[in-house]
Amino acid sequence: MRFLTVLVVATLCVAPRAWAQALPDLGDASGGVLSARMERRIGESIAREIRYRDPSFLDDAEVSDYLNSLGHRLVALSPGARLDFEFFAIRDSAINAFALPGGFIGVHTGLLLAAESESELASVLAHEISHVTQRHIARLIGAEQQMSVPTMAALVLAVLASRSRPDLAQGAMIASQAGALQSQINYTRDFEREADRVGFALLTAAGFDVSAMPVFFEKLQRATRVFDDGTPSYLRTHQVTTERIADAQARVAQAPYRQHADLVEFQLVRAKLRAETGEARDAVTQFSTALRDRRYADETAARYGLASALLRERRFKEAAAAAMQLRSASVKSPMIESLAARTSQAAGDASRAFEILRAARERYPHSRPLAYAWLEALQAAGRTQEALAAVGEQLRAWPRDARLYAFQAKTYSTLGKRALQHQSQAEFYALQGVLPAAIEQLQLAQAAGDGSFYELSSVDARLKVLREEHAREMRDAKK
Repeated sequence: MRFLTVLVVATLCVAPRAWAQALPDLGDASGGVLSARMERRIGESIAREIRYRDPSFLDDAEVSDYLNSLGHRLVALSPGARLDFEFFAIRDSAINAFALPGGFIGVHTGLLLAAESESELASVLAHEISHVTQRHIARLIGAEQQMSVPTMAALVLAVLASRSRPDLAQGAMIASQAGALQSQINYTRDFEREADRVGFALLTAAGFDVSAMPVFFEKLQRATRVFDDGTPSYLRTHQVTTERIADAQARVAQAPYRQHADLVEFQLVRAKLRAETGEARDAVTQFSTALRDRRYADETAARYGLASALLRERRFKEAAAAAMQLRSASVKSPMIESLAARTSQAAGDASRAFEILRAARERYPHSRPLAYAWLEALQAAGRTQEALAAVGEQLRAWPRDARLYAFQAKTYSTLGKRALQHQSQAEFYALQGVLPAAIEQLQLAQAAGDGSFYELSSVDARLKVLREEHAREMRDAKK
């Protein structure tokens, strides 16, 4: 089994030494266990690298919204979840997921496509959530208190590499004293079993079909088996996977049967990803053939995929017709409404797109992707004051949504309000964990020359807070 405990090295295609240099200083090794604050900082640092430097990061609001909805359903039932979890997607065909320290969970698109039920996907998320809530990285580092900070960082990277790229893991081990590392890799097998056990309890509490866990483990075993290529025996995961499957099957045998109905968004997200994979023409053919021959797991998803693929192939009128037909069906979803608006806009019918989004916002007021689409539509239509009011309303509901602050900054820029533009941009950077950039934006707001007394007082107060926070981070990094 090749779940990644903290960081997927293969996805990022970065050598372990490079990542060791990118990680923040972990602090004095004599501390025993990594603090929760430092664990979060490390996770934020790596997540920021993925978000801004990894081209495989999937910046799709609908996919992200679905993953976070499903993930937080599980997190809400986890007694050890004291962190703000964030779930995101990586465009990678490998069937994999990984947990960063501090509550960041990455999911490969290959895993989303391989999961045949929402319970299968939930079983993986529950496993990764459990790695975080059980604080496995802190326990891993705490097990070797005599190690230096650079060696601890290399240890973590070596363990992670062993889950995905044995060739990278070997190089990391040579650089980090292979003899000492072997016992730690064995130690992480206990972590995997613990994550399975805690994850199974989460699945049960959330009402998912727990039999999906061993079923999906078997899929992963077939997809990731290690061949006889000279890899050290402790890096071979086949035997561990077999044991984990047996453990999961034993738990299922003792649990009552429970059927779980998948949300329509599970199938729509998968159809969207398929429509965006490979050549657009091939995707159109795939969905058209499936609908013609009635060979699909979900007809609504197949029609959604066809409309998406037609849009991607720039057959706009056909895409709009397919989306409108889908919209008139009995199955309803904000993703369908958004697709109908996008295809109508592409087909040249901006007024219909606008009306679709307006009605959809009334029907689905809690959908963030629809809120983003509505704001974009208002800005594109030149209805700037309405856009400003709308983004303010959304920020009251979701005050830590970085994307909304980016919208707000853009709207203020259109209105020529430079001080407010820089202030909003500062909040965007602050929520992304880029404090130097946030501080710079607030300094630009001070110098803009168009801020009121109240606005500048707010900027001064916020600047003081961020400078203190940044100084504290710098002190922590030197410990």
